[in-house]
Amino acid sequence: MTTAITSKKLSVKTQTIGAFIALVSAVALPQLVHVIGAASGMGTSLGEIFLPMHLPIILVGLLAGPYAAGAAGLLSPLVSFALTGMPSSVMLPFMMIELCVYGICAGLLKAVKLPTIAKVLIAQIAGRLVRAGAIAVGFYVFDSVVNPTVVFTSITAGLFGIILQLVIIPLAVYRMKEADNE
Repeated sequence: MTTAITSKKLSVKTQTIGAFIALVSAVALPQLVHVIGAASGMGTSLGEIFLPMHLPIILVGLLAGPYAAGAAGLLSPLVSFALTGMPSSVMLPFMMIELCVYGICAGLLKAVKLPTIAKVLIAQIAGRLVRAGAIAVGFYVFDSVVNPTVVFTSITAGLFGIILQLVIIPLAVYRMKEADNE
């Protein structure tokens, strides 16, 4: 028996709902993490550790496809910045590019016969590589203040979040497929 999540083409309405849920989640989750960070005295550094915006974007890519996830990835940092001032205006374009690539890549891998953990890892690598390239272009061509070394420090700081994504997203996809089969 084939499942709607894996084989059936999703309607535009379903993709739009998926994009909206991912966008709202990608704006709300960081705020929750920042509240916990403020209460614990860690401030916004918990966001750099847990990478809460990434999780819903990659997940919706694997479930709803590249259009929904790419749009949610592109727009969620912009909406978050408009509502909360975060991410910083300096990092905003780079996060928009990175999250958009996460979503598109995960969405393109949706129907590929690979373990979900491999799809998440590929999307993570693609997003980070494109972000690194965008930061390098910004720094060397447009005199951006964001130094390319920030890519390596962000990977180190976000290692826990990267691992969390590799665990949570495959489990969520599995559960949704199981629920779809019932």
